[in-house]
Amino acid sequence: MNKKFLILNNIRSVINVGAIFRTADAIGINKIYLVGYTPAPVDRFGRLRNDIKKSALGAEESVDWESVENIKDLITDLKKRGVEILALEQDEKSIDYKNIEIEKNVAVIVGNETEGIEKEVLEMCDQVLEIPMVGEKESLNVSVSTGILLFRLFDHHTKGL
Repeated sequence: MNKKFLILNNIRSVINVGAIFRTADAIGINKIYLVGYTPAPVDRFGRLRNDIKKSALGAEESVDWESVENIKDLITDLKKRGVEILALEQDEKSIDYKNIEIEKNVAVIVGNETEGIEKEVLEMCDQVLEIPMVGEKESLNVSVSTGILLFRLFDHHTKGL
């Protein structure tokens, strides 16, 4: 079975981080990379963060994670290991998230709640995926959109478990 990684790039909200941990656990993500100022389940003093624990409900202990400073170095390292890099972002080169098939190890990048993913990071990605919006709002909450994408990409791996 292919490896599934998730990269949280400069996510601000501990509630979003906790919710994404729960989704990652539910879909079987192998590892979450917490990049930049994305809060980790453990603070800089090694103490568990109750604010993340409250929304993660234990998933912060069941999903492997690592804090990483530089997303470009991380992407380069993952690509060297044969991992396909996908970004979830609205961009002129994005494709509908329903039009992709995963055939190898993959890492999905989700970005900051208001700024999204930086252009130079998008340029390093193999594909940029978008969830089409039909209402008046231009986007979804990052934890909601992450859940939609992860279950679309990987739900066939959870059947029969």
